[in-house]
Amino acid sequence: MDEKVYPMTLEGKEKLELELEDLKVNRRKEIIERIKIARSFGDLSENSEYEAAKDEQAMLEGRIATIENMIRFAEIIDDKHVDEDEVSLGRKVTFKELPDGDEESYIIVGSAEADPMEFKISNDSPIAKSLIGKKLGQIVSIESPGGAFDVEITNIEKI
Repeated sequence: MDEKVYPMTLEGKEKLELELEDLKVNRRKEIIERIKIARSFGDLSENSEYEAAKDEQAMLEGRIATIENMIRFAEIIDDKHVDEDEVSLGRKVTFKELPDGDEESYIIVGSAEADPMEFKISNDSPIAKSLIGKKLGQIVSIESPGGAFDVEITNIEKI
């Protein structure tokens, strides 16, 4: 069975490693303590605190397993062989929508480290899929759920 590969920046992998450490060292202990306290309340069949803590523990263990898998199958982005004026993973791309000229900038990262609040979009997103491999100054048509629109790539930066 082929495992999924998770393309990411070195920074993204390090961030996942820190999160994993925190979940294993701190959060696990907190939840185990909550379970102990809830057990002391007596009858477990009607103990909502116990049930909530067990549910939280299950979610935590699921997240730990997911992160471990992502780290195990991480593929660190190496854009050394990509032209400076070409959009690729690990690069910040700025484009203006045509014809009105509204500018937007995004960092293209692997799905494991995507965070729209930090303007980091997944390489699997419609915008990134349309932009990857394109060059500075090129006009690109982007298909999105809201409909197609054209953009002109105005800047590409290594991050």
